[in-house]
Amino acid sequence: MTAVEQDLGHLQAERHRKLKELRELGIDPYPYNFKREINSAQLRAKYESLANGEHTEDRYTVAGRVHNQRNDWMFVDLYDDAGKIQLFSDVEKRSEALKQLLPLLDKGDLIGARGPLRRTPRGELTIDIEEITVLAKTLQPLPEIIEGKNRRLGITDVETRYRQRYLDLIVNPKSRDNLLKRGIMVREIRNFLDSRGFVEIETPILNTEAGGAAAKPFITHHNALNMDLTLRIATELHLKRLAVGGFERVYEMGRIFRNEGISIKHNPEFTSIEVYQAYADLYDIMDLTEELIRSVARIVTGSELIQYQGTELDLSKPFRRVSMQELVKEATGKELSGKALNEAFEQRCEEKLIQPTFVYDYPIEISPLAKKHRSKPGFVERFELFIYGRETANAFTELTDPLDQRERFIHQAQERESGDEEAHVYDEDFVRALEFGLPPTAGMGLGVDRLAMFLTDSASIRDVIAFPTMKPEI
Repeated sequence: MTAVEQDLGHLQAERHRKLKELRELGIDPYPYNFKREINSAQLRAKYESLANGEHTEDRYTVAGRVHNQRNDWMFVDLYDDAGKIQLFSDVEKRSEALKQLLPLLDKGDLIGARGPLRRTPRGELTIDIEEITVLAKTLQPLPEIIEGKNRRLGITDVETRYRQRYLDLIVNPKSRDNLLKRGIMVREIRNFLDSRGFVEIETPILNTEAGGAAAKPFITHHNALNMDLTLRIATELHLKRLAVGGFERVYEMGRIFRNEGISIKHNPEFTSIEVYQAYADLYDIMDLTEELIRSVARIVTGSELIQYQGTELDLSKPFRRVSMQELVKEATGKELSGKALNEAFEQRCEEKLIQPTFVYDYPIEISPLAKKHRSKPGFVERFELFIYGRETANAFTELTDPLDQRERFIHQAQERESGDEEAHVYDEDFVRALEFGLPPTAGMGLGVDRLAMFLTDSASIRDVIAFPTMKPEI
């Protein structure tokens, strides 16, 4: 056993001893509920004008987690979900109950406290403790980072941060801020679309065939039906079925599952939003996408200029719009077609697209669900949005011709037979749906996690997913 493990074992033993003493005092260390009156943000707002050194007769009941204590529990830093509340207990004036209770507390414990409010001469809002209620006695010590003679709560091991996200959220304010901003972003995406007449409808996660994208699916088995099913790799085909059924503005935000590698940009389980608008084309949905991203960024960050990994991304200007062919010709001096054009773009151009850029006019070979270009043979009406060299959105003027769609599916099936595991499967029911008539429609898919990375200045996708996929612990 290492010295660190011995130290942790001693600390845990001490906490178990304190837990036993609390129970011997008749204190339930894990009560059923607690009536909190106010949180830290409400206190700050209500007493914003309270002068330094001023006392009040106003008494409040607060609750949160102990992050720090100083001078034998004279000062306690209590954190709730809105910030810090300072507690104060005069050693000379403590009640007998507090004298018994305070030595049995530890950093990390959840407690409730009640007492009068004041502002210290240094300007700190403080509650003078009259009584404390134990809300959860913690049996594990919180991790600390030692910097010289100073200690602060924190985690240095990245694997621990992702595996024990609950612990990361306790000690790392940035992690908590990331998820808060992500929540605001998700809400505002929905608000943006709802305010424009779109309706969100949920579609199946379990499918008999994985369609709507070029990706390898996860496969599971349904026991009662004795059949294999796949987890969805996209929501596209079901949402377009809804458009056939008369939903002219429809979307879904939800989890997508792709059996692919893990990196700072990829997680096998991720969130996307797909949006479909009838009587619109690629250029209409391009305008909508740009407006959505700009609006959400402004609400989440307070600005249309965002800092990402030391680079300023300007969302305030009209996004650049350029064809794939033009970019490749700039980089190589050649005009290419088909898959060669796309490969040259990925290798020579993609990572250079730092500022928001719509790349349009894609080869038909890699776009089996997009409508043929109205004036350029061999191409389709499709764009991808790149920010910081990363694909962030993908959109089409949707293919509405059922005969053309059937031919494309047949070609994709041949590609699969030749060994391309990510080629699109043949979906006869989707073709049948098109035979009942899909109006002219534009569709767009947006990577929610990647947008969250930009808006929180997070280097890894794992920083914006609460519980990323991890290998089992050894």
